[in-house]
Amino acid sequence: MGKIIISENVSLDGVVQDPAGDEGFRHGGWVGRIGDRGRDEAARVALEEALGTEAILLGRRSYEFLAARWPTRTGEFADRMNSKAKYVVSSTLRDPAWANTTVLRGEVVDEVSALEQRLAGDIIVAGSFQLVHTLLEHDLVDELRLMIYPVVLGAGARLFGETSDKKPMRLLDTQTLEGGIAYLTYQSVRDA
Repeated sequence: MGKIIISENVSLDGVVQDPAGDEGFRHGGWVGRIGDRGRDEAARVALEEALGTEAILLGRRSYEFLAARWPTRTGEFADRMNSKAKYVVSSTLRDPAWANTTVLRGEVVDEVSALEQRLAGDIIVAGSFQLVHTLLEHDLVDELRLMIYPVVLGAGARLFGETSDKKPMRLLDTQTLEGGIAYLTYQSVRDA
């Protein structure tokens, strides 16, 4: 059985919107405010994660953003992103061009539950904050990996939305990366 892992870049105040600055958000580009060593360490963590996971699960907008950038890139991370199995939750996406992409068109909870049953390895969810909200609400998240950047934005789309009940988490690991980045790993606590 697969494991659903949310992996996000997050500001101190929980914003996940436009970390790279490509979407036109007035506070976008906040991950670029750290030094080169911080970027190198964050890239190392991202590469380790890409190499150690079986698949990536995305919402349509995050998929389109990544699919417009990665197929033409080279290097170890790009090679893994391009070869990895990709699953996109979308009722509108037709004929995805990025290699190894499958579109999940049915009910999100049913499709993700079935995917989790079919795959044996880790399934990373990156970006896709609307999808993240749905997965959290329906207790489909096994683990959270949060790369927290030392910036408060005060506005923007947040990682966590309202839920119908509390969602207890257990801290599994902490790392401090260059540039003041905290990398936190949490496990969902079910039946708490």
